[in-house]
Amino acid sequence: MRIFVIGATGYTGTQIVDLALSRGHEVTAFVRSPHKIGRQDPRLKVLAGDPHNVEQLTSALPRHDVVLSALGVRPPQAFRPHTLVKDCASTTVKAMKKAGISRIALASAAVLFPERGLTFAFFRRLLRHIARDLEQAEEILRNSGLDWTIVRPPRLTNGSNERYRIAENALPEKGFSASFRAVAAFMLDATEQRSHVHEIVGLAKA
Repeated sequence: MRIFVIGATGYTGTQIVDLALSRGHEVTAFVRSPHKIGRQDPRLKVLAGDPHNVEQLTSALPRHDVVLSALGVRPPQAFRPHTLVKDCASTTVKAMKKAGISRIALASAAVLFPERGLTFAFFRRLLRHIARDLEQAEEILRNSGLDWTIVRPPRLTNGSNERYRIAENALPEKGFSASFRAVAAFMLDATEQRSHVHEIVGLAKA
């Protein structure tokens, strides 16, 4: 496959690029700061661009099979009002339609599940700005008419474990954490197998 990655310099995006190349795919990393991509591979194309820009996205997207979006906001901005993922979801959908590409997977967060309990309530309040941004981005994808998949992992950790458990529209039982690499593995599995189309999937470590 030819995979177009948005957010390729982040923790999940880096794992998507690494795993996709290890599986033999061709990868385009669409990034605002190309110098942050240290890896070199004949199947990796690093393309400078702004995911807020519909024209830049539309120009870069043709001949790709799927878009994998792993955008996110890091502290301290993450704890302030922001619309990064929502805004870029809007431009990405517009550009995909112009370019004739239908398949997209988005990394979201488990805080959007209506889980009960003090711990979940605490994180829902702490991450309220992130949740609002992601919720609006998800709504854009759900209403896009594209073949979307949304994955909602809980607390994300480093590590090489690619194994995961999933549940449709719910967090897996005792799903307290997952690795960035496991999220990347699921997003690639879902697109390779063309599974979980029009589904919101909760994910946790196996």
